[in-house]
Order: sequence, then C-alpha cells, then structure tokens
Amino acid sequence: MALSAEDVIRIGNLARLSLTPDEVVELTDKLGQIVGLVEQLAEVDTENVEPMVHAFDLQNVLAADVRKPSLSRDEALQNAPSSDSECFRVPAVLG
Repeated sequence: MALSAEDVIRIGNLARLSLTPDEVVELTDKLGQIVGLVEQLAEVDTENVEPMVHAFDLQNVLAADVRKPSLSRDEALQNAPSSDSECFRVPAVLG
C-alpha cells in the first residue's frame, strides 16, 4: 500500500503538525518505506509461533512489594514550594 501526499497531510493533521510541502514529500517517501516493511512482516508465516510478551524468557524481574517506612507528612511537605498544613498547593488547572 503506497501512501499519498494527502495521507501524509491527514496524518500530520491528526498529530497536529503543520508540514511544509518539502516535509510532505520527504515524509511520504519515508512513511511509505515503513509501511512497506510492515507489509513484509505481515507476509511472514507465524502459524506455529507462540505469542510472547517479551523477547527473552524473564521471570520475577521486579522486586517484591515490601512495606517500608514512609516520610511523615511534615517531611514530605518540607520542600514543597507551596503547601498548607496537609497538602501540596498547586495552581488551578481547571476553569
């Protein structure tokens, strides 16, 4: 499947990118090559390949969850730029 310049412009709009005409030409070629490689991968027979989560057979790679002492509220708020007696204070983000 070949990508057209219109496809690249639409993808750019979805990504909220304003592309110059030169960038559209360059990206049409580059993205077309990527799509071609993905099409090659789609042709590979994976019928007898087991699904896997990771390329290496790793187990227990995360440390165990162990309860440890935490900072007190006063220690946690000590370096905050702004706080009240209980919470971090941050600028409002909603209207």
